[in-house]
Amino acid sequence: MAALAAQWRKENKTVGLVPTMGALHAGHISLVDYAKAECDIAVASVFVNPSQFGPNEDFDKYPRTEAADIEKLEAAHCDVAFIPSPAEMYPEGFCTWVNVTAAPADRLEGKLRPIHFQGVATVVLKLFNLAQATKAYFGQKDFQQVQVVKRMVKDLNVPIEIVRCPIVREPEGLAISSRNRYMSAAETEEALCLSRALKKAKELAQTGEYTVAQIADVMREIVSEPKDASVDYAILVEGENLDPVPETDVVKPELWQDKELVALLAVRIGSTRLIDNAVLL
Repeated sequence: MAALAAQWRKENKTVGLVPTMGALHAGHISLVDYAKAECDIAVASVFVNPSQFGPNEDFDKYPRTEAADIEKLEAAHCDVAFIPSPAEMYPEGFCTWVNVTAAPADRLEGKLRPIHFQGVATVVLKLFNLAQATKAYFGQKDFQQVQVVKRMVKDLNVPIEIVRCPIVREPEGLAISSRNRYMSAAETEEALCLSRALKKAKELAQTGEYTVAQIADVMREIVSEPKDASVDYAILVEGENLDPVPETDVVKPELWQDKELVALLAVRIGSTRLIDNAVLL
């Protein structure tokens, strides 16, 4: 990978990197499409990163579908599939980590999953260095992750552009995710409550008549409807640092022209934890 990247630099070629953990789906392929459209070379990495999983999370059962992933990348005309082993990424004696110690990493997912963003930031920086990418493409579904990577890039002066790409959804509205395959058909139907809640939140925000607390309450009510649902959070935040917005503030579109108001959800349907979000304004 490093040798290829060095050659591309000599040829003044731009490189678009799509970091993934495999089990590729239409959302990942949309990122490859963006990379191909904007760069000379499209690289997709496939690596289930052990350092971003906590001790009671789903690292062991996370789907690994390397042969199918390669077929999908070939069909999408991705130029390079980079599939390193854990031993290559974390050789014996590895002891250097990237820590994003404040906003936007210290809340929500960062609070619920304490080692998660350390693992994300470390492996992403390694991938950036190996591919010498010009741009890196991330899906909006992992909104907080995108903001953490942006902060890391800014703080460490990494010469790369981070591109946030739209969420790809099933026709019924469910955000496409590798973890969707954990759910039964009944649970998949129940999981539509997330997109319904976000759609309703956007409708309410755009009227300019409701407070932050009222919109958040409506979201929480909708995602609590399934009998198997458990809500980790349903919150409205400012987009850059994920700072909470005062609950008593009336959400007025004219006040959000220079920044983003984002609704974030983390909900368990049965044993499957799902995240989703929408930019409301």
